[in-house]
Amino acid sequence: MAWFIDFALVLAAASALAVLTFHRISALVTDVPDLATRGGWDILTSRGDVLDASEGFGLSLWRKVVRDVEQAFGLLVIAAFLYQWAALALTGRTLGKALLGLKVAPSRPRRAALRAAVTTTADVAVYALACVLLVEGEFMLSVLVWAVAVVVFLLNALPVLAPAGRSLADRVAGTAVTGLGLGAPAAVPAPPAAPTYH
Repeated sequence: MAWFIDFALVLAAASALAVLTFHRISALVTDVPDLATRGGWDILTSRGDVLDASEGFGLSLWRKVVRDVEQAFGLLVIAAFLYQWAALALTGRTLGKALLGLKVAPSRPRRAALRAAVTTTADVAVYALACVLLVEGEFMLSVLVWAVAVVVFLLNALPVLAPAGRSLADRVAGTAVTGLGLGAPAAVPAPPAAPTYH
């Protein structure tokens, strides 16, 4: 449940970046005077090769759109990492873990950075790379990276179901999630004292 809450925050950041990117691309495409100036200049300097000038202009516009999309994915990965790292380094818990009474121990900044890096890679970074490859036109490589992303996600998530309850991120960073009976042995109640007779 804590992961779902934290991932909802990542999705909210992704939505905000999608809206921002859409507006950046819209501004690029709807800037008619700039487009007319650049397009006119390309035609004037084409030496009569209007088709080549148009293709060059279209490719230039497409590269800018791709750049904006790639920047959005890069910012999403950075934001996800910074959220995980700052939350763990400062409080030992992300918002999802705090709401469910969980904590990551130990919460030293270096361990927090390592754990945040593995978590971000498994949850966001490899998927973002697959999307960037798709936008770049590398369809088969994108599909391969998507498959790798699923494997990395499962390698991080499935160990949580084992008795130790430690994700790949926990194992790499040397941390454990505690709370709700996790990470620490349950206290065994002392047997009742035998009655004493005087």
